[in-house]
Amino acid sequence: MVDEITPAELRAQMTDGPGAPETDPSLSVVDIRDPSSYAAGHIEGAVNVPPARLSTDALDASWADAEEVVVSCYIGKSSKQVADALDRHLDADVASLRGGFEAWDGPTDDGRSAADGRDASEGPEAPF
Repeated sequence: MVDEITPAELRAQMTDGPGAPETDPSLSVVDIRDPSSYAAGHIEGAVNVPPARLSTDALDASWADAEEVVVSCYIGKSSKQVADALDRHLDADVASLRGGFEAWDGPTDDGRSAADGRDASEGPEAPF
């Protein structure tokens, strides 16, 4: 079973640590929500890899080379399952974001925090 990381811990790592996932190759944030939910807003620097695309080919992507991989979904349920699966295939430390994107209150790539105006009913929980 992989560890969970809180939004506050991830935010601190992104701001106080080496940097955001987009500028720090040692950290990857993988958003497993559907592409339309990802496009509507996502954690700054996160890559979108829905579970159906998590094949061995996807594991060759640059994000899979990070020292730490944090998996995020809608509410933190599906990300635990995916993080467990990734943990078996990656050399990285893999964690699941507790509470998922709904709990994220840090920067998003659209320049606002996820808590700013996001309705908890947006997007169904991913099936995996």
